[in-house]
Amino acid sequence: MSPVHSLKAVQKIPASLEQVWSFFSDPANLLAITPPFLNLHVTNEVFGHEAYAGQVITYTVKPLLGIPVFWMTEIKHVVPLQMFVDEQRKGPYKLWHHQHHFKAIDGGVEMTDLVHYRLPFSFLGDIVHGPIVKPKLQQIFSFRFQKVNELFGAWPGGQAMELEFS
Repeated sequence: MSPVHSLKAVQKIPASLEQVWSFFSDPANLLAITPPFLNLHVTNEVFGHEAYAGQVITYTVKPLLGIPVFWMTEIKHVVPLQMFVDEQRKGPYKLWHHQHHFKAIDGGVEMTDLVHYRLPFSFLGDIVHGPIVKPKLQQIFSFRFQKVNELFGAWPGGQAMELEFS
């Protein structure tokens, strides 16, 4: 059985908790923070402008070689202004559990993403993790970091995103 990997990304955003929550909890904004190389397209109608428990969102993405992949996620938990969790129901991972945490701090918000994921194909998934999957996830979160800085402004002092894999 392949191991469960984890990713932790932390970004400080110079905006109010309400502004940051409003943006990130609106599924329509996912397109704005997803790199173009993924060719993300939402394929179902998304109701409302704030994530809610039980909400299902379907997409197509093209993560490798331009091959379209179906991805279905469900919002499992929502604590307004604090956190929400999305889980993959069907898609490219054997497991995808993504926690989005928001905390008011002096000067803005600290946003923390915790992702636990497992790759398919047992040992073959493990072989492609280092050279392919991990760098793609780094690209995705780096792109998002830059877009968030464009949308909300950079944190004073130019804080770089903290990104850890384990």
